[in-house]
Amino acid sequence: MSEQKFIIPHDQIIVKDDRQKMNEHKSVIIWFTGLSGSGKSTLANRVQEMLFDDALHTYLLDGDNVRQGLNKDLGFSAEDRQENIRRIGEVAKLFVDAGTIVMTAFISPYITDRQMVRDLVEEDEFVEVFVKCPLEVCEERDTKGLYAKARQGLIKNFTGIDDPYDEPENAELVVDTDKLDLEESALLVISFLKNNGYIQSKI
Repeated sequence: MSEQKFIIPHDQIIVKDDRQKMNEHKSVIIWFTGLSGSGKSTLANRVQEMLFDDALHTYLLDGDNVRQGLNKDLGFSAEDRQENIRRIGEVAKLFVDAGTIVMTAFISPYITDRQMVRDLVEEDEFVEVFVKCPLEVCEERDTKGLYAKARQGLIKNFTGIDDPYDEPENAELVVDTDKLDLEESALLVISFLKNNGYIQSKI
């Protein structure tokens, strides 16, 4: 008999709706996905800064940062990537329950993994933002030198080189970071959140 059967969740007195009312905004996962070098982390940080300055409750989960702690035991095989996203999804779900706007900046290359996270929360609590940028532009930026190392065979299973990236088919928002500057990109995300009732921002 599985020990999981003996785990019984404890009902909480204070629930998600209470926290959202106190925070005066909805809680949601804003999932930034795209190739390395597309600008996910930069964009997510700028969006968080704008929301924070507007006194909204936010948190940012970034791929490299999370791999230094929670997911430091994982590599970059397909199985480890899936587990990486599963754990992040569960953490992000907790932030939604806490009434927070949580942003995640992860390559998250597989459609199935992103759908897995979407299925963890309610229908309107997951906003997929495809940070779209051509591979050649990402390689030109290559701020971390990762593409060069991947081309040399020093990094294996690198997305866009020897591992695929499944572009979102129905993302709530597509941001072309090779055509828009950072402020334009961030305001596009903010406008989406305002127009869809997630925030009532003065930005």
